[in-house]
This record gives sequence, C-alpha cells and structure tokens, in this order.
Amino acid sequence: MKTYINRALLLCVLLVVLGFPYAALAQDGVAGINEANQQVRSYFDAGTDLMYAVGAILGLIGAVKVYQKWNAGDPDTGKVAAAWFGSCVFLVVVATVIQSFFGI
Repeated sequence: MKTYINRALLLCVLLVVLGFPYAALAQDGVAGINEANQQVRSYFDAGTDLMYAVGAILGLIGAVKVYQKWNAGDPDTGKVAAAWFGSCVFLVVVATVIQSFFGI
C-alpha cells in the first residue's frame, strides 16, 4: 500500500513541476482579444470595397439579363429588373451599415 501512495505522490509532484513552466508562460487573454479586434477592423475597408465590387458586377450581370429579356419581349422583365436592382441596393446598404456600425 505504501508503494501506491509513494507513486501517487511522485506523480503529483512530477505534474506540478512539469506544469509550472506552462503556467508561468500563460498570459492575460485581453492582449490577444485586442490584437484580434485590431486585425478584424483592419479587414473592414477591404471587405466593404469587395462588397461594392460584387454589387457592381451583379448590377452589370443584371443589366445584361434585363436587356435580354426586354429584347425577347418577356412579360416579367419589370420583376427581374426590380429583383436585380434590389439586390444591388441591398449590398450597398449592408456594406454602408457594417462600416458605420463598427465605426470605421
């Protein structure tokens, strides 16, 4: 029985000794959170520019599709035009709201 207690005590001491350097190197998580916050905020300008570019490309594609439907004489040309215009406006509004919401 005494050998089991000695082994358990030795194991506890070994875990404490080996785990101490890792505990000493542990840092406050606030610095990491602030660094991540700064990195994410630095991507917002590129993200909003990307959303504006996607909106412009979708607008061009929509204009071509509406033009094709208009030349073909399809009766639902107005509905397709409104849908494409709405999606472009939505992308611009979302990019603007995100930019103003995060105060960039």
